[in-house]
Amino acid sequence: MALLAMRRTGGQTYPIREFEDVYDRLGQLMNAALGEAAEQGPTGVWTPMADISETEDSYVVEVDVPGVKKDQIDVQFSERELIVTGQIEERERQRRHRKTRRTGSFELRTLLPGEVDAERVEARLADGVLTITVPKAAAAKPRHIEVTA
Repeated sequence: MALLAMRRTGGQTYPIREFEDVYDRLGQLMNAALGEAAEQGPTGVWTPMADISETEDSYVVEVDVPGVKKDQIDVQFSERELIVTGQIEERERQRRHRKTRRTGSFELRTLLPGEVDAERVEARLADGVLTITVPKAAAAKPRHIEVTA
């Protein structure tokens, strides 16, 4: 029931969310089967962990980018697609015993489900988390209708 509620907002169903769920699950399966090679893909670019949520008046995207400075991140928005790219440089170590931290180029692409106000998109980096707030367009916001007798 909670899954259905997540996909239905204001009486509307967003089929793109179904595809995003399938895509995420396929990615998890590939990562489990093939390890880091699947995570990075054929180009060596990997996708950072991210949460996408929705409030009454905006979409909020939180991207984990530990150790990245704001000048190492590029955020672009076109139509309803949000693209976050960047680079995490590998630090030189004299003796490494184990490596599990990700380095290299990363890219996150997501298509937001509704109309947005692209002129008011904000991005803030704090404590290794990039938070992008994308306000909904006035037409996309739910409107309360007064019921009269």
